[in-house]
Amino acid sequence: MRLTLVLREKNADEHLTFMRQIGVQGVATNPFCDPEKGYYEYSTLADLKTQIESHGLKFESMGTPPWHLCYKWMLGLPDRDEQIENLQKSVRNMGAAGVPVLIYNIHALRFYRTPGQATERGGALGTRFDMAQVKDAPLMAAGGGMDIRLIPESHRRPIGDDEMWDNLTYFLKAMVPVAEEAGVKLALHPDDPPVPSIAGVARIMRSPEAFRRAIEIVPSACNGLKFCVGCFSEMGVDVAEEIRYFGNLKKIFFVDFRNVRGTADNFSETFPDDGKENMFEIMKAFRETGFDGAISPDHAMRISGDTEGRRQYWAYAIGHMRGLLQGLDSTV
Repeated sequence: MRLTLVLREKNADEHLTFMRQIGVQGVATNPFCDPEKGYYEYSTLADLKTQIESHGLKFESMGTPPWHLCYKWMLGLPDRDEQIENLQKSVRNMGAAGVPVLIYNIHALRFYRTPGQATERGGALGTRFDMAQVKDAPLMAAGGGMDIRLIPESHRRPIGDDEMWDNLTYFLKAMVPVAEEAGVKLALHPDDPPVPSIAGVARIMRSPEAFRRAIEIVPSACNGLKFCVGCFSEMGVDVAEEIRYFGNLKKIFFVDFRNVRGTADNFSETFPDDGKENMFEIMKAFRETGFDGAISPDHAMRISGDTEGRRQYWAYAIGHMRGLLQGLDSTV
């Protein structure tokens, strides 16, 4: 496993140096995407890869372009093919540049949290979600970069599970063959939070069974998932068992290593060593399946005196993960 962080700060070289110093081995990031083109250009990816590797780090993965360049396929809009074709161009350019994993999702309403923050250990703050606050949300009333004005009024309507599965199937049938040719793996992120719907739009990637179904839509070594420990914990399942299931199938392409307290309907983010999951057992499960990809902390806690880029938290989280891996090594 390669400990990985997301490149978030504007001063990239300084941030990459910080990563190297705290023992990070890999980098995930979302490169700049020219909105006029709608896809990642080869030169951008190649230059970024060179910069990352100059610090002794590996360019592990990247996400899709911003929501306004990807939302049409999620919602099944008539002109979705153009955005899918642009994403195909991105994947081909990733393959040419040697970037191995594209992380994507079908969050039609994007990442979602309810207002306010949960107070955790020592007064640190974490994000929270309470379904009771959004159960009566108006149709398509969500944030996270979504602009309702981009959606035609004719398509501002409830969308159920079946239609969302149709949209995902259409996407995978178009994307997986291109990913295979390019040598790029497609890692599907769980819905977060994994609840049935918000604001009238279904959130289908909310259970392990959903991922079992998704990887069989187009069977391929390139069709897999991003295993978010926090999301699977929110689902209320045996997380280690699911890691073993998908890990033994070699379908885990990237890992978000975070902990939570609560269930899908009402949860808060915690320090990795202070939530409901035993993260040593979680790390052990990944090791037992032979997972050798990127594993990254996620969703930084807000701790007193931290930098704008949350460097104190990221250093803490990476140190915790290094300790778990060393503990596993000592038991071999």
